[in-house]
Amino acid sequence: MTSFTREFDTPVFKGKVDFPTGVYINGKFAAGSDNTTINIINPTNGEIMAKVAEATPKDVDRAVDAAQKAFDTTWGLHAPGTLRAKLLNKLASLMEEHQDRLSAVEAVNNGKTFNWAKYGDVAMAIETVKYYAGWADKIQGKTIETSKGKLAYTRHEPIGVVGQIVAWNFPILLMCWKIAPALACGNTIIFKPSEFTPLSALYLASLTQAAGFPPGVLNVVTGTGPTIGEAISSHMGIEKISFTGSTKVGRRIMECASKSNLKNVTLELGGKSPNVIFNDADVELAVGWTSHGIFWSAGQACAAGSRIYVQSGIYDKFLKLFREKTQSLKLGDPFSTDAYQGPVVSKEHYDRVMGYIASGKADGATVYQGGERHGDAGYWIQPTIFTDVKPDMKIVKEEIFGPVGVVIRFEDEDDVVRQANDTVYGLAAAIFTQDISRAMDVSERLKAGTVWINSALEVNAAIPFGGYKQSGIGRDLGEYALSHYTNVKAVHVNIGNTRI
Repeated sequence: MTSFTREFDTPVFKGKVDFPTGVYINGKFAAGSDNTTINIINPTNGEIMAKVAEATPKDVDRAVDAAQKAFDTTWGLHAPGTLRAKLLNKLASLMEEHQDRLSAVEAVNNGKTFNWAKYGDVAMAIETVKYYAGWADKIQGKTIETSKGKLAYTRHEPIGVVGQIVAWNFPILLMCWKIAPALACGNTIIFKPSEFTPLSALYLASLTQAAGFPPGVLNVVTGTGPTIGEAISSHMGIEKISFTGSTKVGRRIMECASKSNLKNVTLELGGKSPNVIFNDADVELAVGWTSHGIFWSAGQACAAGSRIYVQSGIYDKFLKLFREKTQSLKLGDPFSTDAYQGPVVSKEHYDRVMGYIASGKADGATVYQGGERHGDAGYWIQPTIFTDVKPDMKIVKEEIFGPVGVVIRFEDEDDVVRQANDTVYGLAAAIFTQDISRAMDVSERLKAGTVWINSALEVNAAIPFGGYKQSGIGRDLGEYALSHYTNVKAVHVNIGNTRI
């Protein structure tokens, strides 16, 4: 069976990481049923660094059988909330013990810097697991008054076997956003990480094993979207599916779900988020957050503030400071102490982002900063700013998912709200102003699931995250996510022995 073994000796982490990379089904790691593997590429240099088992639809069947058995015997209604809370808290404790190793795996697999992985992704993944551990014994229904001779109440019961599929940009964080509320509610899981970044999911699976979760409660199947994602989305034994990724794939998942057993679907999809900066904004604060909002994680964030609207009174000043900030961002080894941006995740994605940059140049937009490859090996792209863009350009309308932003001048509030809402997406938005009345008014007018005021790309385990329009259905995080992992049952009790 395949495994990941590596001795790290870097300025930020020194230590050995070793864990199996087979499919994880019924509490055991094993090869896939066809005994084939997937190459995992290091995005910093383009070299193969590991192999993981390649699952098949037969493995999905095995995982569903294991998950259903666990739901019927050791989990679901058989595991009280206090037990679910205990195991989730144990998992969070193990993640804290392994935080450096998990962060190293995330950095080497995804290309993000070790420090961002540790203090951002893994830290919030731990907080998310803790947050839902606190909910596990508080998932309750209501007693509803009707008439004197009748008792009516509701129960919030786990759905059963759920499928979860996530993208490659925040592997461990998205995994915890999905599995923590599902487990807290008593569901069992078939989890599919991206075939580009499956390593941290398999590492986390080994920690759930160590935490004492019963076999079959969490199953991890590694494979491609067209094969394993399709099998999960279409499986008659899976009652609910939750997906984070592109709008295109989200459409396909909905189609598969509707053509199979009409499984419950929640989707967190793409975005083309507006970042609106008014004349009265604190310009230096706006520059800092705007830079973070588009260049953090090499721009590979669904909520990235890729459309940057700047009011005409501060446009020139903002642009000058924004370029200076962008030029100060260090691209370098993810394990260095001061690197801000690493490579994009894969050759395929590198080609896609560079294709958008070429499109912007061909359409007549001005490359104000960047716009080229960085270095000679791996998948590095310079932080890029376009100006002189038009609304119908691809770089303005389509999600690039890379370190590429467009800066657009606007005149007044109505003008910018119209432009900001002129998109098929509605995931997030940011507003920079020192006028709280304007901030509140514009936040209400923007069609987005999240609005940040004087900040960007901030998330919290207790605050729901999801989008309007083609940015998705439903919400991750917070109390809101729990509703996606329970069925509500109404019970009527004739306590007065009323006869008809």
